[in-house]
Amino acid sequence: MHVGEFPLFNVRLDAEGLAGIFSKHQIDAGMVFHPNNAMVREVIEGIEPAYGFYWANPKQPGFVEEAATFLDHPKFLGVKMHPLLDGYHPNDPLVHPLIELLVERDIPVLIHCGHPIFTLPWSIEELIVNFPEAKVILGHMGHGNIIYINACIDIADRHPNVYLETSGMPEHAKIAAAVERVGHRVLYGSDAPFHDPSVEMLKVKVSGLDDAGVQAVLHDNAQRLFFGGR
Repeated sequence: MHVGEFPLFNVRLDAEGLAGIFSKHQIDAGMVFHPNNAMVREVIEGIEPAYGFYWANPKQPGFVEEAATFLDHPKFLGVKMHPLLDGYHPNDPLVHPLIELLVERDIPVLIHCGHPIFTLPWSIEELIVNFPEAKVILGHMGHGNIIYINACIDIADRHPNVYLETSGMPEHAKIAAAVERVGHRVLYGSDAPFHDPSVEMLKVKVSGLDDAGVQAVLHDNAQRLFFGGR
């Protein structure tokens, strides 16, 4: 989930609204991010089920050192990369020291996926090939393009440390197809406030998965990844 103001999309989500989402949808834990990492830290410290991803921009000096500092915080559980918005290639050598840090700490990275020129699945796979031990989550699992969606599932099938996140991906049946291919490495996401959690949850429920499969995508798989099953 994103917190902050997003006038281009006519949406916003402040701390009060975020707390309301957790309550309304009975969410046990949710991952929150924004380019203003200090603001995210303040938000997650005030909302018990909220956890943070450090937003990493490799074009900013000292971003690896800053990432390490934020990831020392017990409620920062991952890193968010948005090569499209920040304007860099996922496998740019500038990114490599960050991934080395994440491999060392066994922390996952969520990378926005599904738009040219910088977030095509195959561009992200170049980074995955270079760092096979990195836990990489393909955000939106290809988004709205069926070619990208299928490519993301193929990439996750090829690389055992790659996960697929479901938000904003419109083909509900592809969630079940992904589970059939890569098992527990499919994770529910809402991308709030850009998408409504109710819609994103319903998409999983009507995907064709059985009750255990729905439970796994909505809850168990992320719990295992971020909390070790706790």
